[in-house]
Amino acid sequence: GHVELPPRGASADPLADWAERTAQQVGIPARALIAYGNAELALRQYQPGCRISWATLAGIGRIESDHGRYGGAVLGEDGRPSTPIIGVALNGSRGVKAISDTDGGALDGDTTHDRAVGPMQFIPGTWARYASDGNGDGLADPQQIDDAALAAARYLCVGDRDMASADGWWTGIMSYNNSVEYAQKVFGLADTYARQAHTAAD
Repeated sequence: GHVELPPRGASADPLADWAERTAQQVGIPARALIAYGNAELALRQYQPGCRISWATLAGIGRIESDHGRYGGAVLGEDGRPSTPIIGVALNGSRGVKAISDTDGGALDGDTTHDRAVGPMQFIPGTWARYASDGNGDGLADPQQIDDAALAAARYLCVGDRDMASADGWWTGIMSYNNSVEYAQKVFGLADTYARQAHTAAD
């Protein structure tokens, strides 16, 4: 067969090309889309039965940190927010679980209570179980969006869950945050992102 050479200046990275194209349509930084897309591709390889989509991860990333931009942070090319994203102390005050420190403050800087960290807002104890190296630099860093997105995908895919079935999807999202309102928001965002990206591809 005849092979078309990519136009001059085209990247050899189809994921980056997709992210650049899709970013305009969906209003998500291309750097975050690369992380969500990479996590979907990784799970497709290692756990194909899970069928997790980048759009679901993007829905979570939007609610948890506005795709690594919480509090005015900027998501850098290295996939890290310009200021580390650290949530409120989980001290049992109104609307907040009580979780005593599990990491000696290593990830969240708090030696009394745990705090959720990074673009996907991992509690240190959960990060300890699902820590992932999504960008291949040999480190698992919950502040780094490739690592965080891959860990979130693995967390959602636990126990042979099928994230493309209605039951599997709801159970997965509720395990991430046990709130119907949260799940509905993620669903609305994921659905919108997927539809807008589909338009971009046409």
